[in-house]
Amino acid sequence: MHFAFGMVSVLIDLVVVVRAILLKDREPVARAAWVLLIIVLPGIGAVMYLFFGEPWVSRRFRRQSDGIYKDLLKCASSVARSDCVDALDGPFRNAFKTCEGISQWQTAPGNVARVAQDSDTAITMIVDDINQAQRTVHLSFYIWLTDNNGLRVVDAVCAAARRGVHCRVVTDAIGSRNFIRSKHWAAMRDAGASLCASLKVPFGLAFLTGHRVDLRNHRKIVVIDGQITYCGSQNCADPAFLVKKKYAPWVDIMIRYQGPIVWQAEVIFASDWSVETGEDLRDLIRQTDPKPIGGGFDAITTGTGPLSSKGAMSEIFVSAISAARHSIVISTPYFAPDTTLLTALVGAGRRGVAVRMIFPHRNDSRAVGSISRAYYPELAEAGVQIFEYQGGLLHAKTLVADDEVGLVGSANMDRRSLDLNFENNVLFSSADLCRDVSAHQQRWLESSIEIKREPITRRSVIREFGDNLLTMVAPLF
Repeated sequence: MHFAFGMVSVLIDLVVVVRAILLKDREPVARAAWVLLIIVLPGIGAVMYLFFGEPWVSRRFRRQSDGIYKDLLKCASSVARSDCVDALDGPFRNAFKTCEGISQWQTAPGNVARVAQDSDTAITMIVDDINQAQRTVHLSFYIWLTDNNGLRVVDAVCAAARRGVHCRVVTDAIGSRNFIRSKHWAAMRDAGASLCASLKVPFGLAFLTGHRVDLRNHRKIVVIDGQITYCGSQNCADPAFLVKKKYAPWVDIMIRYQGPIVWQAEVIFASDWSVETGEDLRDLIRQTDPKPIGGGFDAITTGTGPLSSKGAMSEIFVSAISAARHSIVISTPYFAPDTTLLTALVGAGRRGVAVRMIFPHRNDSRAVGSISRAYYPELAEAGVQIFEYQGGLLHAKTLVADDEVGLVGSANMDRRSLDLNFENNVLFSSADLCRDVSAHQQRWLESSIEIKREPITRRSVIREFGDNLLTMVAPLF
């Protein structure tokens, strides 16, 4: 009996190993990591792979999402896309072309922006815009807390809904589970707002028509009246972030945009909303027509996730990094890059680009924090300067290249953002906006300590063994 059970277990492990090796569009290092895990943890490793080994989305969900997105694009083809332009000339042309290929729309001219001074100011700006809304309020946050800032937005949504504004609110079913169960969620519904708990965890046979349980909606989208949008790293919460207050304050960035890219953000929101709720928003998209603003800059909004082409988010990062000639400043709280992204960063350092990367000194994810540090030696040896922020958890995801092109949004440089989570980011060409984002980056650098090259490149054999082991298992996180 025990022999037969053992043989079945070995057979299952073997089948899963073959599946892990044969899966298309997977990095060799990721294949090796999963095979190693299944060998080291027989039975358990196979079960972990079945649940977490692939960014699995049912064909029905994928087909429905693709169809809705294409329908929304058709609705706007004669409105917002007519004013768009070909991607910029110059070294960053390919970065914008990459975003165009993923989003299926062109870079939009005539946008203006304002960077919130801090997280509290960002919420104040959002609340002010909601209070002035006349037609629609669309909000999507991964985490929404019932703290001061979270409830300020709740009150603004309730007031807007009561005066007849159509409010649609999306929060992630896992990231905001406590908020969804609270009286404040019910209060928004009672006031007339339409609500959606995004990517609910499927149970039983529903798993076959749904998605992998840890695929999450990590987007932060605010669209007001089809004329204003926000994009950045901030959740709907106080900097104190009470659910993980030991790492506080959480330091974020949020940018308010006006111009044609508002339409792009609206399409990303509407696509998510329609897939989850079934509501047809094609008429809404037809009516969304933000005009280019004189003196504005070129930009493009891009949504990525497990439904995108493989490696889409990594391609965006890599295209921007590879185009830089003089300088790159990056902030990211979670760093577990794929091979392509790591190679781009190392290559930039080696060709003489001044690359500075800012990580939080204390990370709320101990595993990812350790993995991030395991990459320090390779980055440092290539000439990349590494800084660790001391003033709390630096949660902002920013990239500024050559002081002229920037990328700001919800995506981290880790496997979850690159392969699993639904993300939204804005790539822009504006020296003025780059200057404003760089001012934030400079403040973070002033509150950071530089990790010197010599100590981290002169590792003991034990430390080097540990670092290499961490980078081997990085694809599992």
